[in-house]
Amino acid sequence: MDARQLCRFAEVPDGGARVVDEACIGRPVIVVRRGEQVWAYVNRCPHFSVPLDFVPGSISCYRSQVLMCAHHSALFRFDDGVCIDGPCSGSALEAVAVDVDAAAWVVYRGA
Repeated sequence: MDARQLCRFAEVPDGGARVVDEACIGRPVIVVRRGEQVWAYVNRCPHFSVPLDFVPGSISCYRSQVLMCAHHSALFRFDDGVCIDGPCSGSALEAVAVDVDAAAWVVYRGA
């Protein structure tokens, strides 16, 4: 496996998210951060398979806990991508396996 750099850890706001157009998985990725933890998801709402950002690159987060789909206001938990409110409640975003390396890069560690 070859780890691929997505973005610098510091480029993801604490309690926020950043969209990364990453060719290594073939789809844009949302990197989410809370404190020292990061998670990543494919930028696609399970409701209608649309990106979570209406304005490209502008991801809405609420109380540093959830991502909000700009199209239908579905709310997804940072830590597991599960929709807790909205039209796709109970569904989940597609997780992307990431870590933070020793040089403070968020790296994709997929197959």
